[in-house]
Amino acid sequence: MASTSAETPSLPGSNYDVFLSFRGEDTRHSFTDHLYEAFRLRGIEAFRDSENLQLGQEIASELIQAIEKSYYAIVVFSEKYADSKWCLDELAKIVECKKNKRLEVVPVFYHVDPSDVRKQTGPFEKAFDEHQKNDKIDREKIQKWKDAMREVGNLSGEHLLPHQRSEAKCIEVIVKEISNKLSNTFSADTVGLVGIKTRVEKLKSDLAMESNDVRIIGIWGTGGMGNRGNSRNSTKVA
Repeated sequence: MASTSAETPSLPGSNYDVFLSFRGEDTRHSFTDHLYEAFRLRGIEAFRDSENLQLGQEIASELIQAIEKSYYAIVVFSEKYADSKWCLDELAKIVECKKNKRLEVVPVFYHVDPSDVRKQTGPFEKAFDEHQKNDKIDREKIQKWKDAMREVGNLSGEHLLPHQRSEAKCIEVIVKEISNKLSNTFSADTVGLVGIKTRVEKLKSDLAMESNDVRIIGIWGTGGMGNRGNSRNSTKVA
């Protein structure tokens, strides 16, 4: 899961294609794990937290930096997502980056009703009631969490209900959508470069972005040129 750094890098130049925000207790060893692996097989650089990052009370700086350095954030809303102050801090940071840094956000409603997310009803109402009872949590922070949930809950995303939709199919749809968007971003990065369009199209064809096959493409040139490259693009050709 998920993130503050004194100096926030601007896009492009991100370290990750996708940041995964999720409640580990609910989906770490199931849906989120399968989604992460599907991204890896497609050559998409995804960030997910490790369990040892959550030993403290405050959100880890590694998570804040990962959010700031990602192109997309996928928020897996599960039944106990709002139980975690970590998840809610991640969510607030994701919304902040969505507004300030063009981070794109895709919600996944995992066995929960999207309206419960937007309105903080059902299991989310219970979670926020518990947070309200905690005198150590600032009321302003709680409102920030609620606003973030409402905003992301209103976004178009994937809704996965038990026994009604295949998890594998849902993951396939998400990975394909992100892959296509990243491919379009790659093309946009080359706008205005003279004589590069045909070369980009040839490279995209060689990469076969829609394929699950592993492709290896060697890149060579003057020493040091690679330092100016976009780290996301390099993951596409690894």
